Amino acid sequence: MADADAEADIDAVVARFFRAFDNRGGRRPRMDDIACCFAEGAVVVRHALGRTEMLTVPAFAAPRIDLLSSGDLVEFHEWEVESSTRVFGGIASRTSRYGKRGLLQGSTYSGSGTKLFHLACSDSTWLITSLAWMDDPA
Repeated sequence: MADADAEADIDAVVARFFRAFDNRGGRRPRMDDIACCFAEGAVVVRHALGRTEMLTVPAFAAPRIDLLSSGDLVEFHEWEVESSTRVFGGIASRTSRYGKRGLLQGSTYSGSGTKLFHLACSDSTWLITSLAWMDDPA
Protein backbone atom coordinates (compact mmCIF):
# COMPACT_ATOMS: atom_id res chain seq x y z
CA MET A 1 0.00 0.00 0.00
CA ALA A 2 1.48 3.37 -1.01
CA ASP A 3 1.90 5.99 1.70
CA ALA A 4 -0.64 8.26 -0.07
CA ASP A 5 -3.24 5.46 0.03
CA ALA A 6 -2.39 4.75 3.67
CA GLU A 7 -2.74 8.41 4.59
CA ALA A 8 -6.16 8.61 2.92
CA ASP A 9 -7.29 5.50 4.83
CA ILE A 10 -5.90 6.94 8.09
CA ASP A 11 -7.68 10.25 7.40
CA ALA A 12 -10.91 8.27 7.04
CA VAL A 13 -10.57 6.33 10.31
CA VAL A 14 -9.67 9.49 12.26
CA ALA A 15 -12.62 11.35 10.72
CA ARG A 16 -14.88 8.40 11.65
CA PHE A 17 -13.53 8.59 15.23
CA PHE A 18 -14.38 12.30 15.54
CA ARG A 19 -17.84 11.78 13.96
CA ALA A 20 -18.66 9.05 16.48
CA PHE A 21 -18.93 11.70 19.24
CA ASP A 22 -21.11 14.14 17.27
CA ASN A 23 -24.60 14.59 18.75
CA ARG A 24 -25.70 17.56 16.66
CA GLY A 25 -29.21 17.40 15.29
CA GLY A 26 -30.27 14.79 17.82
CA ARG A 27 -27.73 12.15 16.80
CA ARG A 28 -26.90 9.64 19.54
CA PRO A 29 -23.37 8.25 19.86
CA ARG A 30 -23.13 4.44 19.83
CA MET A 31 -20.45 2.17 21.25
CA ASP A 32 -20.22 0.25 17.95
CA ASP A 33 -19.42 3.46 16.04
CA ILE A 34 -16.55 4.18 18.42
CA ALA A 35 -15.26 0.63 18.86
CA CYS A 36 -15.02 0.02 15.10
CA CYS A 37 -12.23 2.62 14.92
CA PHE A 38 -10.00 0.64 17.31
CA ALA A 39 -7.99 -2.56 17.11
CA GLU A 40 -8.67 -5.26 19.69
CA GLY A 41 -6.76 -4.48 22.89
CA ALA A 42 -6.31 -0.79 22.07
CA VAL A 43 -5.49 1.56 24.92
CA VAL A 44 -6.75 5.11 25.49
CA VAL A 45 -4.67 7.46 27.63
CA ARG A 46 -5.85 10.79 29.00
CA HIS A 47 -3.64 13.34 30.69
CA ALA A 48 -5.48 15.94 32.78
CA LEU A 49 -4.79 17.90 35.95
CA GLY A 50 -1.29 16.44 36.22
CA ARG A 51 -2.57 12.85 36.16
CA THR A 52 -2.47 10.17 33.51
CA GLU A 53 -5.36 7.72 33.17
CA MET A 54 -5.16 4.54 31.07
CA LEU A 55 -8.45 3.13 29.80
CA THR A 56 -9.86 0.37 27.66
CA VAL A 57 -11.94 1.54 24.70
CA PRO A 58 -15.27 0.70 26.42
CA ALA A 59 -14.17 2.42 29.66
CA PHE A 60 -13.22 5.51 27.65
CA ALA A 61 -16.34 5.54 25.48
CA ALA A 62 -19.12 4.68 27.94
CA PRO A 63 -19.08 7.87 30.07
CA ARG A 64 -18.84 10.01 26.93
CA ILE A 65 -21.79 8.23 25.35
CA ASP A 66 -23.75 8.73 28.58
CA LEU A 67 -22.93 12.46 28.68
CA LEU A 68 -23.75 12.96 25.01
CA SER A 69 -27.02 11.04 25.37
CA SER A 70 -28.20 12.60 28.65
CA GLY A 71 -29.21 15.99 27.25
CA ASP A 72 -26.62 17.77 29.42
CA LEU A 73 -24.19 18.31 26.50
CA VAL A 74 -25.99 18.94 23.21
CA GLU A 75 -25.04 20.06 19.72
CA PHE A 76 -21.55 18.77 20.49
CA HIS A 77 -18.88 17.94 17.98
CA GLU A 78 -15.11 17.71 17.72
CA TRP A 79 -13.10 18.31 14.59
CA GLU A 80 -9.53 18.10 13.49
CA VAL A 81 -7.91 21.51 13.06
CA GLU A 82 -4.57 20.26 11.76
CA SER A 83 -2.67 16.99 11.64
CA SER A 84 0.62 15.39 10.80
CA THR A 85 0.84 11.71 9.86
CA ARG A 86 3.91 9.52 9.46
CA VAL A 87 3.51 6.10 7.90
CA PHE A 88 6.08 3.34 8.36
CA GLY A 89 4.84 0.43 6.29
CA GLY A 90 1.92 -1.07 8.23
CA ILE A 91 2.15 1.25 11.24
CA ALA A 92 1.56 4.98 11.57
CA SER A 93 1.60 7.86 14.02
CA ARG A 94 -0.65 10.91 13.80
CA THR A 95 -0.56 14.10 15.83
CA SER A 96 -3.89 15.86 15.69
CA ARG A 97 -4.92 19.28 16.97
CA TYR A 98 -8.65 19.44 17.53
CA GLY A 99 -11.41 21.79 18.51
CA LYS A 100 -14.67 20.98 20.25
CA ARG A 101 -17.91 22.86 20.78
CA GLY A 102 -21.38 22.32 22.18
CA LEU A 103 -23.90 23.50 24.77
CA LEU A 104 -23.30 22.21 28.29
CA GLN A 105 -26.42 22.63 30.42
CA GLY A 106 -27.44 25.56 28.20
CA SER A 107 -24.08 27.37 28.23
CA THR A 108 -21.53 27.47 25.43
CA TYR A 109 -18.86 24.82 25.87
CA SER A 110 -15.72 24.84 23.76
CA GLY A 111 -12.09 23.86 23.87
CA SER A 112 -9.15 22.44 22.01
CA GLY A 113 -6.30 20.03 22.54
CA THR A 114 -3.99 17.43 21.08
CA LYS A 115 -4.65 13.79 20.28
CA LEU A 116 -1.85 11.35 19.47
CA PHE A 117 -2.99 8.36 17.42
CA HIS A 118 -1.00 5.20 16.79
CA LEU A 119 -2.46 3.01 14.09
CA ALA A 120 -1.77 -0.32 12.44
CA CYS A 121 -2.91 -1.87 9.18
CA SER A 122 -4.20 -5.43 9.31
CA ASP A 123 -5.98 -7.10 6.40
CA SER A 124 -5.88 -3.77 4.49
CA THR A 125 -7.75 -1.99 7.30
CA TRP A 126 -6.23 0.79 9.39
CA LEU A 127 -7.30 0.83 13.05
CA ILE A 128 -6.27 2.84 16.11
CA THR A 129 -4.03 0.80 18.42
CA SER A 130 -3.58 3.56 20.98
CA LEU A 131 -4.88 7.06 21.52
CA ALA A 132 -3.47 9.59 23.96
CA TRP A 133 -4.90 13.05 24.47
CA MET A 134 -4.74 16.19 26.51
CA ASP A 135 -7.10 19.15 26.38
CA ASP A 136 -5.52 22.60 26.34
CA PRO A 137 -5.85 24.53 29.60
CA ALA A 138 -9.05 26.58 29.72
